[in-house]
Amino acid sequence: MFSRAIFVPFDHLSLDHGAMKDADPLTDVVVMVESERMLTGRPWNAERLFFMVSAARHFATLAESRGFTVRYLQAPTTADGLGQVRQELGDVPIVCAEPSSFRQTRQLTHLGLEFVDNDFFLTSRETFAQWAATQKSFVMENFYRKQRVRLGVLVVDGAPEGGRWNFDADNRLPPPKNYTWPGHLEHQRDQIDREVERQLNHTSTSTWATTREGALTQLAWFVEHHLAGFGPYEDAVPQDEWALHHSLLSPYLNVGLLHAREVIHAVLTAYRAGGAPIESVEAIIRQVIGWREYINGMYWFLGEDYRNLNGLQADRELLPAFADSEATQMNCVSSVVAGVEKRAWVHHIPRLMVLSNLALLTGVNPQAFLDWMREQFVDASDWVMVPNVIGMATHADSGLLMTKPYAAGGAYLNRMTGFCGGCRFDPKKRVGEDACPFTTLYWDFLDRHRETFATNHRMGQQLAGLNRLVDLPDVRQRAAEVLEGLSAGTV
Repeated sequence: MFSRAIFVPFDHLSLDHGAMKDADPLTDVVVMVESERMLTGRPWNAERLFFMVSAARHFATLAESRGFTVRYLQAPTTADGLGQVRQELGDVPIVCAEPSSFRQTRQLTHLGLEFVDNDFFLTSRETFAQWAATQKSFVMENFYRKQRVRLGVLVVDGAPEGGRWNFDADNRLPPPKNYTWPGHLEHQRDQIDREVERQLNHTSTSTWATTREGALTQLAWFVEHHLAGFGPYEDAVPQDEWALHHSLLSPYLNVGLLHAREVIHAVLTAYRAGGAPIESVEAIIRQVIGWREYINGMYWFLGEDYRNLNGLQADRELLPAFADSEATQMNCVSSVVAGVEKRAWVHHIPRLMVLSNLALLTGVNPQAFLDWMREQFVDASDWVMVPNVIGMATHADSGLLMTKPYAAGGAYLNRMTGFCGGCRFDPKKRVGEDACPFTTLYWDFLDRHRETFATNHRMGQQLAGLNRLVDLPDVRQRAAEVLEGLSAGTV
């Protein structure tokens, strides 16, 4: 009856891209597998799991509404589900877009699937590899500018529109005072959502849409209500506002419900109509066609073994604070982890400067931290988390991706977040019982790794500051107490 089966993984949910872009309802059957191993193989954040499963089931319903025959199978493993399809359909080819991870590529290759190009990104893996092979160092800004020219985005005759490639320096304002945020779009739940909630024994928030229509609505909401204000406060972390002007589009991009091309078109359309300043427009474009494409490209370029690097020999077990927001007295960490527990999401600065900074400064094993990030975040595809955690967050690749570690003490958090005012620890102190653990551990981290960073020209100022400390023995003693307390869940 069918000449081809199209296997749609849960991160390829598009009728217009991947293996579905040339599908024919008359000759192709759509296959999706909800495996028990996927549901239970890791301690997934329930909100993340709800989004993934419900979005997949909604896509299956959408495909059926377009005339496709859909086999949505619940099976112990993906291999079991595909084996069932082969028994049912006989000797027909099973086709899939190139998988989004090394592990799934190995698995589906072993199972005999045929691959078509993965066009869920604007930059193919081959195109990125050609760029990376010519670079002495993999500077994202260089890639981003080449992207702008290649794609014709905010460029005029090869030059940047507005006279600058990057407005990042204008977009680092601290949390504003007496500022009214526009609010967040609430997504209603339907029968499919409720069925998934019952199956997972989880009551979802209204944060995440689980349909293509909902993803498009979220995009329109961002452009209308948040695009203009996105840039200035994108790095700020208020105590009382979890999303600021962030788009909340990454989960939809990462599962295929939105494409980067759609986001760029919507943003540029608003900009041409005078709906947003170039500082904010450039900022979101840089995240979409710069950082997102760069991270995906680096994931494939660096290879499968990259995830196992541990250049700083970090071997501490995952801290209790990551698993339980109440297992710490640090207001910033507790607040951020609570946001992850609730919504499976916080924006990039809490991820980098609170969660990752804590893992880096305490010497948490990078693979343990990678597993936790992969399990907790709603947008945590493997290609997202491996370069971000191994290269940027924990400096486990010894500077291959980022030339210096993203380490910071309490001064940064006091300037850019609203957490310090309600915390028992003082960000200005590095010793004493009320010293901010981040401040103490920042200097202790530099001390522990001073030989490693001695030849890093970007670390000269930090090491010079370390050499001027007159209370370094006291810092070391306080750091030992902090590390012990964090490992026990009491600090």
